Amino acid sequence: MSETRMALVRRGLRLNYLTLAYNTIEAVVSLAAGILAGSVALTGFGIDSVIEVTASGAAQWRLRADADERRREYAERVAHRIIGWCFLVLALYVALDSARSLWFDDRARPSVAGIAILALSVVVMPLLARAKLRVANETGSGALRSESAQTSFCAYLSAIALVGVVLNALAGWWWADPVAALAMVPIIAKEGFAGVRGDACGDDCG
Repeated sequence: MSETRMALVRRGLRLNYLTLAYNTIEAVVSLAAGILAGSVALTGFGIDSVIEVTASGAAQWRLRADADERRREYAERVAHRIIGWCFLVLALYVALDSARSLWFDDRARPSVAGIAILALSVVVMPLLARAKLRVANETGSGALRSESAQTSFCAYLSAIALVGVVLNALAGWWWADPVAALAMVPIIAKEGFAGVRGDACGDDCG
């Protein structure tokens, strides 16, 4: 492996360590806030953070296999599919739980901690996603592009969830929370199907 490629792999590993650390904090705070507040959007976002940890773990494995070309190709295929299935599991959970909340009129309580972590993620995740996408493009890895797209989606989902949680807190629009969560489903599912099929990445990868 060339020195340039080795440097790219090391950069990718460092970025994934940062993602793993941040998403672990994000998952703990979002899940705790979502459960306490009864917020589908926050809980769904917390589960997305757990899935992002899984996807980053798959990307770490892919990067560590980069030195051996045969192992690299195998890791590329497997990691891409793992990440795709992670997306689909999340899409199914969010769709079912949001529909249940709307049907049973479950009203979420305002959550200051939830709003804070969502607002922070809107800033942090795009920065990580752009940096990881550069590594993915320079190494020519579709799996890494897909994982960087998942990091981008984490930013999209945090923005969508933030709108729902803030509207619920300020205007009392209880339905905004599950509706915001439902708005996440097509975005998540699209990338999931792309990963499972082994496509290079979804349209938003660039």
